[in-house]
This record gives sequence, C-alpha cells and structure tokens, in this order.
Amino acid sequence: MRVPDSRVRALATVLLAWCALLAGATPGTADAAWTEVARGVAYRTFDVTGVGGPARVHLVSVDLRAPGVGVDLLTPGAVAARAPLSQLADARGAVAGVNGDFFNITESQHPGVEATGAPVGPAIAGGRALKAAVPRGQRFGPALPPGTDTREVLGVGVDRRARLGRLTLDGTVTTPDGELALGGLNQYALPVDSVGAFSADWGAVSRVRATCGTDTDRAAPCATETYEVTVRDGRVVAAADAPGRGPIAAGSEVLVGREAGARRLRALEVGDRVGVRHRLVAEGSRVPYLFAVGGYPVLRAGEPLPGLDGRTAAVRSAVGIADGGRRLLLMALDGGPAYRTGLTIAEVASVLDEVGAVDGFSLDGGGSSTLATRDRGAASVTVRNHPSGGVERPVPNGVGIFAGR
Repeated sequence: MRVPDSRVRALATVLLAWCALLAGATPGTADAAWTEVARGVAYRTFDVTGVGGPARVHLVSVDLRAPGVGVDLLTPGAVAARAPLSQLADARGAVAGVNGDFFNITESQHPGVEATGAPVGPAIAGGRALKAAVPRGQRFGPALPPGTDTREVLGVGVDRRARLGRLTLDGTVTTPDGELALGGLNQYALPVDSVGAFSADWGAVSRVRATCGTDTDRAAPCATETYEVTVRDGRVVAAADAPGRGPIAAGSEVLVGREAGARRLRALEVGDRVGVRHRLVAEGSRVPYLFAVGGYPVLRAGEPLPGLDGRTAAVRSAVGIADGGRRLLLMALDGGPAYRTGLTIAEVASVLDEVGAVDGFSLDGGGSSTLATRDRGAASVTVRNHPSGGVERPVPNGVGIFAGR
C-alpha cells in the first residue's frame, strides 16, 4: 500500500526533530554558495535546526596559507575599553572579523565601582602580551567545561598555524626587601593577597575593580586593604592608599596590591628601586603566539569536550580550526527575531565539526555576537548577522582577518 506523501513528510519532520535532540544541530536549508571576500577568505550562510528551533549560521573561511592573509586581535587601543566590532575592523582595515572574549560588562554587585569593559582571558596582539587571565571565580560568561579555566586561548603562532592553548602569567616584582610573584597583568580582577601590574595598555579606566571579589566569588566585597605604587625608570615615583584612575604614561607601570600584596607594597618608599618583569607563557609549546584571544574550547581533536551544555540555547560566536591549523572558521549566529533562540554549546561544537573543524573555541555570545566582512572595493565592513540587541554591542576585542585585495 502506498503511504500518502503527507504522512511521509510528517514522519520525516519527526525524525529530523529527534536527530536534532540526539545529535545536536541539524543542517537545514542553506545558501551553500561561498562569496569570496579576498584571496583566501570567503563567506557564506546556512540554516540549522537545534533543540530550540531554527538558527542561521554566518561563516567565514580563512586560508592561512594564502599569500597576504593574516590574523590579529582587534582592540579599541586599550584593554579596558570597548567599541563595536565594525568600528574595530574598519580602524585596522580588516576584511573580516568576529567578536572576541567575554568581559567585565557590569558591576551591579559592587555599587559605585566602575565596570572596566576589560576581557576575561589572556590577550596578545601583534606578538605583544596585553593582559593575563582573571581568576576563574571572577569570570563572566556561561559555565566553563570541566577541566578548562580562564587561561584558555585560541591563537596563531609565528609559524602561521592556529591552535588552542593556555597562557600563564610569569612575572616578578623585585624590591629592596626581596622578590614577590606578580599576580596579574592589566586585568580587572586580581587574586586575593596579590600584586598586579598595570601598564599604558590598560587605558584610563579606574583600577579599583581589580581589588573586588575573591578568587571564587565575583560578588564578594571589595578588599578593605589596598595600596598602589607607580614605578618609572626602575624607581618608585608615587604611592597611594587606593587604586587610582587615568592614563598610565608609556614606560611606567602601576602596581596594585590587595591584602598581603598591599602590605608588601606599603613597605616601599618613593625613590626605592623596583624591577617589574612579566610575560605570558604558552603551556606545552615553544612556538610564540602572534595573536591570542580568550574564551574556552568546545571541540578538541574532532571530539566535543565532555560536559558541554546541551540544554541552554543562545546566540553565540565561535572559531574552528581545520587543516592542521592552516584554516580558520569564524562563526556567529544570527540574532534576528526568527533565529534568536540560537544553539546550545553542544550544538555549536556539532556545527563546527560538520563544517570541518577539528578544534573549536567558544567566544562571547548574546548581544556581543557579531560577524562582519568587507565587500571588494568597499571602504568599510558590513555586519552580516543581526545582533540580538538590535544594534552592535561595544566589545573589548575581536578576531580580525587581513588580506590583500
């Protein structure tokens, strides 16, 4: 007996829904055609069906082997600053980009304390370390997968290969009374009892936030015992009982201490010799990063990380690595009304796997998710997805793609 077409279509719909529930996002209708942005850089969109409903994926493929193609961190010029992704891309002449790391977006738990806008994880731009990672308990964003922490990065090394890794701060402060370990570099939260260094890269935003919360509780009160000293040309030139604000002169560093760290700094006097040394060290690799951005891994060696959330759907951004680190896949979901439910983190890992990524890395999502490309001959980029807030949210950094036209 012939089964009516309507019954066949209904059965197919049910099967697709079950596949989505069991295996993650399911490919649907798609504009499979790639549009060339520049040599080695192409863009396309396609639709998937997740547990929350339909989602539209915006994808940029970047061949790092193509002549003239490069990747770097897009920033507003300071760690503690934000700007729309399109503005960051245009300022650098990027041909494509996606938003970057999660960041200190609010300070409602600390009335009167200024939100810094600074990112959570480490950051390297042009081969230069800009900042280190905040303590795990101080991060913003969804829960981290088991076994990961705030030091996770996606980056490209001097060998022009992309890879996932971890960047750890290695730093010391040498004083007349001895040496102490540096607990932070240009970060909005310092470990309890530590001393952190702030350079001109930080910007003009108040440094008070660095002494609020604890290593395990972002909402904990600000430290009552703090101290700050300014070091210029190897000598202490100023000191204060509380962290300050305002630009830091090139060649100077401000040391901020909390609890035990504050007591160590309080022993210093103007004129004392102080040495400050810091660098970011890549765990398990001797290949220096030219570029690195924070976030967290979701796919490693072709397998999703254990414990990924498969229930909470949202608009998200991510980056995939393919072809032995020679190809990057920038991805952002559309935040338009028809697609605003988005995908779960587990579904993002599944989509990255489907488009050929071996490793995958989650970036900030929600209203931050933004992907832009520049048409040939155009003076500026065009935002390709619809930000879920209706307009671009200012972000602290992004992944920028550069190429000869």
